[in-house]
Amino acid sequence: MEIDFRNPRVLGYITIIGFGLSGVALIWFVREESVIEFLRGHYSFPVQILTGLIYGLVCGYAAWFIVQRRFMRGIYTKYRDLIRGLNLSIGDVWFLSFCAGFGEELFFRGGLQPLLGIWITAIIFVAIHGYLNPMNWRITIYGIAMCFFIAGMGYLTEEVGILSAAVAHMMVDVVLLKKLAFSQREDVE
Repeated sequence: MEIDFRNPRVLGYITIIGFGLSGVALIWFVREESVIEFLRGHYSFPVQILTGLIYGLVCGYAAWFIVQRRFMRGIYTKYRDLIRGLNLSIGDVWFLSFCAGFGEELFFRGGLQPLLGIWITAIIFVAIHGYLNPMNWRITIYGIAMCFFIAGMGYLTEEVGILSAAVAHMMVDVVLLKKLAFSQREDVE
């Protein structure tokens, strides 16, 4: 049986299992509290979810606003074509966003952040995603904004709980993937 790495569902499972398990292992080794205590967070689950929803939607639409600027036309077109080429369903958008939000947040915010700090972890996260490129100032502008948004998720993790950061990450991805995959508007302001 051959694994199709172009299948969005396969990529989602790899992300949530690979990053998620690696994150839990790091949490176990580097966090002072137990994995269970860390996963519980500092506030109730409803408060964490609501905080993450609000923060994620604000950041997602702010990121979309940046992507829609005229100077970002080439970047917008590149990512729109890439995402549309995947032929994602709305279910795929939510699934991928869930997997990335929870898997990556466990690894980066849960595991790496105690070792590197909020800001260094945010910068590494954004750089790994390709948004800090000294050869392309346009994507770097977007990347700098994302560093602030992602650092905010780091603060959410420490002050509210990891669930809040994971939901925020998921919602940023839902907004951006949905807009890129299904938006009828082709022009850039």
